[in-house]
Amino acid sequence: MSVDTNSVSEKPAGVTPNPSKWKPLRIWPLVILLAGMVVFRLLPSVLENAPANIWMSAAFGPALCGILILIWWLAASRATMWERITGFVGIAASFAATLALLDPTMRGPAVPVMTIPSGMAAFALGAILCHQLLSFRRTVIAMLMAAAGFGASTLFRTDGMWGNFSIGLHPRWSKSSEDLVSADSQSRKAKTTNNDFSDMLTHPDWPGFRGPDRNGVQHGPIPATDWTTTPPKLVWKIPVGPGWSSFAVAGQMLFTQEQRGTFETVVCYAADSGLEIWTRQVESRFDDPLGGPGPRATPTLADGALYVMGATGLLLRLDPITGEIVWKQDLREVAGRQPPMWGFSSSPLVVDSLVIVHAAGSGDKGILAFNTADGKLQWSAAAGEDSYSSPELTTIDQETFVLMLTNKGLDFLDPATGKSRLYYEWPFEGYRACQPQPIGNDSILVPTGMGSGTRRIRISHIDDAWKAEEVWTSRNLKPDFNDFVVFEGHAYGFDSNIFSCIDLETGQRNWKGGRYGKGQVLLQSESGLLIVMGEQGEVVLLKADPKSLTELSRFQAISGKTWNHPVLIGDRLYVRNAQEAACYQLPMASQ
Repeated sequence: MSVDTNSVSEKPAGVTPNPSKWKPLRIWPLVILLAGMVVFRLLPSVLENAPANIWMSAAFGPALCGILILIWWLAASRATMWERITGFVGIAASFAATLALLDPTMRGPAVPVMTIPSGMAAFALGAILCHQLLSFRRTVIAMLMAAAGFGASTLFRTDGMWGNFSIGLHPRWSKSSEDLVSADSQSRKAKTTNNDFSDMLTHPDWPGFRGPDRNGVQHGPIPATDWTTTPPKLVWKIPVGPGWSSFAVAGQMLFTQEQRGTFETVVCYAADSGLEIWTRQVESRFDDPLGGPGPRATPTLADGALYVMGATGLLLRLDPITGEIVWKQDLREVAGRQPPMWGFSSSPLVVDSLVIVHAAGSGDKGILAFNTADGKLQWSAAAGEDSYSSPELTTIDQETFVLMLTNKGLDFLDPATGKSRLYYEWPFEGYRACQPQPIGNDSILVPTGMGSGTRRIRISHIDDAWKAEEVWTSRNLKPDFNDFVVFEGHAYGFDSNIFSCIDLETGQRNWKGGRYGKGQVLLQSESGLLIVMGEQGEVVLLKADPKSLTELSRFQAISGKTWNHPVLIGDRLYVRNAQEAACYQLPMASQ
């Protein structure tokens, strides 16, 4: 007796189904969606003036395509109903298992940025490869590929995202920078010294964030430009805890901030050896899944005292010789707010007897000024709530102002009272993270990244009235959190992740080139040389030439994602990132 196979009911395994119910999968939507993942990922880097939402699409657009792949499977794939149900359950189960097994650092933006796209792309590839296979095996193969794609994320940990919104990945079982610092802590202690550091602190070489005027300009001996014949000499290299703080420097003392476990840590290093002179820890941890853990601000040296701002809002005054805490304020309490998305990032500004920080509190608690002697609040002023810039001091028409750049615009405050002397409104749907740059005697550059560019405003003063007006707005220089410097009528800096030069008279671009990522730049003013700290830890020496990009030398200084500002003191270049710090002796030009 023969069996009619056409009458056999469809079953998931072990029984031959009815061929009439099996159709090749419709794959053209998958091809489009996989291409969409690539386009979303690459689009910001090819668009000249990509706005903020385009940059965010690079991070989350591929995940959207992944969700659409799942919708295709359920609604438009031509798979049988049993396949659709089983495939959906299989994808959901493997995704849930992956989430349970992920390293804790991967349970944030890494899920939409990496886990979802890799798993769903693998599922789509499996479906494309097996689309002509008229059996349940095609679903099994696609589900297995999805599980492998999702599961790849369990092999890694992350320290946050890079400037192009890619995930910074490390093998899951490799030691983090915090592990390395803890393991090496005892051997890193400097021997007890009787050196008198008080003289060094009277006139610090580099008192804080971006130098004395917060403009990234260094004065001193001129470096040689040929690093091939005479390369920079490594003096020391050490592991450090994560954080985006730069250095404050006074003689043989380097001050910076790091995260070490559950403690925000202020460290004083010996400049000649990299050994720890002292450390001061406060129990506090900020761990942003995009930027990673650790403090954001840079310590400030002023009048023999050290001021530091932690990412969770702890403002401290320390004795720079011993590290003892003189006083402490918590901005969460004073300003009545929790840390912003990327933490409190305001490097303290000291003016006379006041230390001033941006706190982003509501009402009049936007900017706070504390007495340097006892930490008591002296005045407060309203300001925008989204800013990762720092207050800075400038003088216009013989009057001194505290400048503070936020998402709302630029505030000009009386440093003694906090009274608003001028407010330039330029709202921005996002954050600002760079410093306003005074140019000449009456103008200021207002940087606004992520597609909006830079604006030059002119300040005028008639009687007791101050006025600011736009001179030009240029989208040819769009620094995000990576900065720019001014030299001889031109601005040199990062147009997103590509180095650029614009004319200060017109805002027009002179040239654009040099892909250094989201790096930082330092100007050596006597020589007109630019020291660029690339995002990959490479140091590049450029000539400040308005005619063309002129790259003179380069070398790999440190490894890993590098957003911290470099510091040059004499012939010593100090660099750091979230995992290591180093000192290099640069060759000097012959006198």
